[in-house]
Amino acid sequence: MRCSVIGAGAWGTAIADRLARNGHSVRLWAREEDVVASINASHTNPRFLAGATLASSLRATGDMQEALDEAVLVIYAAPSHVLRQVVKAGAAHLLSSAVLGIATKGIERDTLALMTDVVSEESPDHAVVAFSGPSFAAEVAAQQPTAVVAASAVPAAAALLQLAASAPAFRVYTTDDVVGVELGGALKNVMAVATGIVEGLGLGFNPRAALITRGLAEMTRLGVALGAHPETFAGLAGLGDLVLTCTGSLSRNRAVGVAIGEGNTLEQALAGKDTVAEGVLNTQSALALARRAGVEMPIVEATHRILFDGQSPREAIAELMARELRAERDGI
Repeated sequence: MRCSVIGAGAWGTAIADRLARNGHSVRLWAREEDVVASINASHTNPRFLAGATLASSLRATGDMQEALDEAVLVIYAAPSHVLRQVVKAGAAHLLSSAVLGIATKGIERDTLALMTDVVSEESPDHAVVAFSGPSFAAEVAAQQPTAVVAASAVPAAAALLQLAASAPAFRVYTTDDVVGVELGGALKNVMAVATGIVEGLGLGFNPRAALITRGLAEMTRLGVALGAHPETFAGLAGLGDLVLTCTGSLSRNRAVGVAIGEGNTLEQALAGKDTVAEGVLNTQSALALARRAGVEMPIVEATHRILFDGQSPREAIAELMARELRAERDGI
């Protein structure tokens, strides 16, 4: 089928490559002229996905109309803070029957909207599918075995994306829990920053395990409060993505946390990077969303104090450890 991927960062490029290798006609939209040129000339994207050789049939373009022309499946992979404007820019060029997949992970800062809601607001009357799970782009491009989830309230839309993207080394499951899959993908990035901070402080494996486990409890609690299924957070888009992002050496969010734990400021930790560490942006959004829902999220709060309020990481961790004692299942 004709497919379009909007956003040629590492993840968008890996998705486009996967679809092209599956035999689909794929157009990848990139804002950066050098990315368009390198993909078309040498089948590489050295800026965002260095070392990967892309499918020879994959074509890149900087023209949104050209990218979306006749596309039956459109997957958005732009960073969360620009997703709305990117979707709006191409809305008039979408086929009326196009299914819209959202590979962006995040919570919009000003509105606290999930990414599927952002896309639905800017391109109404289209079926939307959240596309998430434990998936480092470099490993997907290298055809390492990977499993992800496609979530939609429209089963046929989730099935379309599942069939389009699935391959021997890329397994796609489906679910109807859009909220759970979206929150899992957004909140795990915050937990990865927190876990990286602990690692940067040199505190060992015990606190990392505690943060991952209690972080999952926080994610689940907020998700359930917003209507998600608790079991989603024990699946690929929850626990799977959380463990990968908190422990994997390719995690941008973990790397930012490590730099801060080692004594760098947030500005220093982010300096010189083309790629976006969504966990930094989503720490603010997640905290605001939790407060609006009346859900306590101590790890998110502590991470916010470190990133934006100037609290030292060691002081924040000491405060977490000194919280009121309670039963594990009774509270965060």
